[in-house]
Amino acid sequence: MFALRHKYRSLRPQYLMIIVRTPLRISFVGGGSDLKTFYEHHHGEVVCSAIDKFVYAIVKERFDDMIYINYSKKETIKSVDDIQHDLVREAMRVTGVEKGVEITTLADIPSSGSGLGSSSSITVALLHALHTYQNTLVTAEQLARQACQIEIERLGKPIGRQDQYAAAYGGVNRLVFKAGDETLRMPVSMSNFEQRKFSSSLLLYFTGITRSADDILSRQHKNLVTGEKRAIMKQMAALVEPFTKAMTMGDISACGRLLDENWRLKQQMAKGISNETIDRMYARAKAAGALAGKISGAGGGGFLLLIAARENQNRIFERMQSFRELPFMIENSGSKVIFDYRSYSSK
Repeated sequence: MFALRHKYRSLRPQYLMIIVRTPLRISFVGGGSDLKTFYEHHHGEVVCSAIDKFVYAIVKERFDDMIYINYSKKETIKSVDDIQHDLVREAMRVTGVEKGVEITTLADIPSSGSGLGSSSSITVALLHALHTYQNTLVTAEQLARQACQIEIERLGKPIGRQDQYAAAYGGVNRLVFKAGDETLRMPVSMSNFEQRKFSSSLLLYFTGITRSADDILSRQHKNLVTGEKRAIMKQMAALVEPFTKAMTMGDISACGRLLDENWRLKQQMAKGISNETIDRMYARAKAAGALAGKISGAGGGGFLLLIAARENQNRIFERMQSFRELPFMIENSGSKVIFDYRSYSSK
């Protein structure tokens, strides 16, 4: 028995390949109250949902000691410090992977400027894949916190904390943000019928505009220093509780009224959140029967989220034919390892 135990302890992975799938997200009301300049003074609240559109992180062991990274560019380097992809670099530092690895990231949609939280989803996916590569089990809470640490603290991105939690946990969540970077997650409980009813009332249309959210979010950070903008953000955060109740009751009309109010308030937070293209899309959708809508994410481009009763959607489809729709449903799973292959040798 001792010899058998000794044999298995001496086995080492000869070949490793890990694939992680992590969802993107949509946010309904309260977005922006997850910025530190707000929640350090007032509790922030957001209700958001993961969707069945994903990013993927693939980590594969290499025979040599080089580091290979594949995304929209290709990097071949010797040291973690030389990696240009900042999310990969910091995720490797956090997880302790140093060499002899190939990392590839993929996405179901353009991963830059979508407004669907792709940057945070990629960060969560990279952390999850690299921890698994290291044979380390991590919780969704650990993934979300480490992703926040990388994006906000290490890289100084002017973003909030909702995207990382939405990606790590999945499902529909009410998130509360408190001083000291405390984040409370409250899963929104919905019956299968009500979730399908709510999910089928949502539509996503691509504006044709991709943009960096950093400029708009930086302006929001500065604006939140003033009492006027903080008061507006408090009104947006206050919409979370009634929206959550309406959502769980399947009251699509009430959800529409609250979403419309959130969009009206959001546009007052910073210049550039809306523009002529977005205004024209929104007006066309409402004229065709949409109850409400908003730009997903910081604003300025990406995807326009609409809410509409099922009986009005055919008319909306007809009027919005010149824009590309992204069909989707709510995704209940968070970041997940979907492939873990390990070939062992006794060397």
